Amino acid sequence: MSSETQAGTPSVLRKTALNAMHRKLGAKMVDFGGWDMPVEYSGLIAEHMAVRTGVGVFDVSHMGDILIIGKQALDAVQHISMNDASKLQIGQAHYSALLYPNGTFVDDVIVHKLGDNDYMLVINAGTREKDWGWVRTNVQKFNCHPKEVSDYYTQLAIQGPKAVDVMRKLTAVDLDSIKNYWFRFGTVCKIPNTMVARTGYTGEDGFEIYIPADVPTSERVWNEVMEAGKEFGIVPCGLGARNTLRLESKMALYGHEISDTINVWEADLGRYAKMEKGDFVGRSALEQAKADGLKRILVGLEMIERGIARDGYKIVDENGHQVGEVTSGSPAPFLKKNIALAYVPPAMSAVDTVVNVEIRGQKVKAKVVSTPFYRKPKKQVVSSQ
Repeated sequence: MSSETQAGTPSVLRKTALNAMHRKLGAKMVDFGGWDMPVEYSGLIAEHMAVRTGVGVFDVSHMGDILIIGKQALDAVQHISMNDASKLQIGQAHYSALLYPNGTFVDDVIVHKLGDNDYMLVINAGTREKDWGWVRTNVQKFNCHPKEVSDYYTQLAIQGPKAVDVMRKLTAVDLDSIKNYWFRFGTVCKIPNTMVARTGYTGEDGFEIYIPADVPTSERVWNEVMEAGKEFGIVPCGLGARNTLRLESKMALYGHEISDTINVWEADLGRYAKMEKGDFVGRSALEQAKADGLKRILVGLEMIERGIARDGYKIVDENGHQVGEVTSGSPAPFLKKNIALAYVPPAMSAVDTVVNVEIRGQKVKAKVVSTPFYRKPKKQVVSSQ
C-alpha cells in the first residue's frame, strides 16, 4: 500500500508507540498501509518457526478499535455485521465481517462483547478510516454511541505454544479459564484493567493484550514480555512472519482473499454468515448470490512442480487462458512446501484437482488441497493412572 497523498506528495508514515524500539532492535521497516512497521528482525523463517514451536511477540498496535456503546448497541452490531452477536456472552469474541449491500467485504472484524450494551470491533490497519466512516454512518438509526479508540491502545500479540508460559510470569489472571476467542480483564505487567484476549492471527495458541499507548508504558511492557520469554526462546516478529503464519492457517487478508469485489460465499466464509439471525447489511444480496450459484471459490493450493505461486499470479487452463488468480502465495516455513490461496471456478475446486499456475510465462502444476494447510496440535491429556 502506498503512503502517497492524492496530490502525489509523500504523506508522513504513522508510527506505533514502539517504533523507536523496533529500530533499536534493528528491525527492517516497511510502509504498511501508511504505517512504518517492522517486516522482520532475525529473519522471516526464524520468526515463523519460533511461533510454531515456541513463542514470538508482535506489535499489532496499527490495528483499529471501534467501541459501540448504548441501549441498542447489540441491534447496531447485528445490523452491520454478519455473524450473530446475540449468541456472544460477556467476555466472548467471534470472527465476523462488515459487508456492503451487495454482499462484498467492507472488512473482516473480531467482535468482542464487553458488556450487555458494550461491544468492541477490532478492524484492520489499512482500512481503519474507511471502516470507521462506514460504521459511523450505518449505526446512526440506533440508540448507541460509536467511538473510534484505535490510538488509545498498544496491542501486543504473544503467540505460540509457549505463549501461556510467558503470560503466567506477567499476570495473575487465570489464563486457563480464558478459552479460545474469550477474554478477561486483569493486571498485566502492573497495569490494572488490561484486556487479555485469547485471539491471534497465526493459527497458534496465544494472547493479545491491550495496554495504554504511551511510549514509556509500551516500551516497559515490551521489555518485560521479552524478559519473561527469554527462557522460552521468545523472539520479536514482524509482518513477514505474520503473513506466512496466517497463510498456513488459511486466515483471510483484506485486499487479497477478501475485498469489495468478493462476496462471502466466494471467500469460503459462509459459516460465519448467520442468515437465520434476521436482516443485516448485505444479507439479501447473499441470498441472491447463493441462488445464482458461484462462479469462483477460494481454495488452497500446494505446488506439485518447482515454483512459487505469488500473489496475483494467474491460474490458467491447458490453452493458457486465465481461469483464476492467486490471492496469497509463498513458501510455508513450517510445512516446508510452497502453498497458495487462489480463486478458481467451482468445477476446479475439488481436493486433488490439478491446476496450472502461470509463473514467468510457464505453466507450473499445483493441486487443490484441504485447508487450513496447518492445524495446531491438539493438547495431550495426561492420564492420572
